[in-house]
Amino acid sequence: MRLRQYTTNSIVDIVISALKTTIKVYANCLRPDIEYKTLSITYETTCREVVQNLLNKYRMRHRDPRLFYLIMEVTVRRANVRTVLPLDEDARPAVLQSCHPRGDSRFSLQTRRGGLVKIYDSALMSGSKYKSLLVSEQTTVDELIQMLLSCYSSKEPVEQFSLYEVCEGEEYQRKLHPDDSPLKVTQRWTSTDRHLRIRRNPDYRRKVLHPIVYYDILTRARFV
Repeated sequence: MRLRQYTTNSIVDIVISALKTTIKVYANCLRPDIEYKTLSITYETTCREVVQNLLNKYRMRHRDPRLFYLIMEVTVRRANVRTVLPLDEDARPAVLQSCHPRGDSRFSLQTRRGGLVKIYDSALMSGSKYKSLLVSEQTTVDELIQMLLSCYSSKEPVEQFSLYEVCEGEEYQRKLHPDDSPLKVTQRWTSTDRHLRIRRNPDYRRKVLHPIVYYDILTRARFV
């Protein structure tokens, strides 16, 4: 059996990634009664994960994580100067916070431009007519389908479904591309007889590993 050889740097990285700290996120944009939420995170936690964590805690599955982003407010006390920094999705709040004295920085949740999209989803839940989701203009079809699946706590793969633009008056329907923006599609509508509908892909086949391939993967994993 081969043993993994860890360098000093890799050991340090593992230790740092396991360390935890707390950050305070002001999240009044989620609900008027929410001033802030204190989260326990690691130094590897990204802004994207912080946003998702907040939405999960308040059970806001109908809101798109891409609607939100974090800013960091840094105050230089001697100069009495406050700087506001919009953070990338992959930025690590705990690392950024550690670069400043405690109390000199804080995080706030902000919103991007978005809108409400109504999806007829009886293919997911027979008793449901539609689900309204608050999404961003950058949200793709696949991301919206994943949101719908999360609303119903479904573990089914996104690839099993497609989203269609349906016009009942013209008996017209169009299958949207996985990278299309559903919100932008609805913004182009000029009549009220159109809607979005999710459907199962009849030709979808779940990928199943051949038993020999599966056994080989397990065998290799045991000796890594």
